[in-house]
Amino acid sequence: MASLWRAVMGDTPPNPDDYDNIEYWSNPERTGWLTKQGEYIKTWRRRWFVLKQGKLFWFKESIVTRGSKPRGVVPVATCLTVKGAEDVINKEFAFELSTRSDTMYFIADSEKEKEDWINSIGRSIVQHSRSVTVNEIVDYDNNK
Repeated sequence: MASLWRAVMGDTPPNPDDYDNIEYWSNPERTGWLTKQGEYIKTWRRRWFVLKQGKLFWFKESIVTRGSKPRGVVPVATCLTVKGAEDVINKEFAFELSTRSDTMYFIADSEKEKEDWINSIGRSIVQHSRSVTVNEIVDYDNNK
């Protein structure tokens, strides 16, 4: 479990099997800069995030090519919730992504960016969850 957490949090590079056959450099669902907190050393680092095919990848640089290696990857199907977290960590534009056992925190550059990421990740969680059918997928953008 510890090695999985390190891979998810970016302390060790993820196993290529975690993202094999996903062309994260081509037509992603969402990309952008977010600041994330490290697991062991609780510093905040700015990373380029890519959401594609139910995986949330992050990189040091915003230019992502076929040869780029992710610093971390989260399979969103393992996530239970994504929601605002300003009150939890006392930082503006913060949100959290939670699994059964862990919670990861991110900070967006604006309220709109935060809401867009929450909506995109939430939609991806629903789409890639094995427990829902296609008819149960919620359109977060049009369900306000």
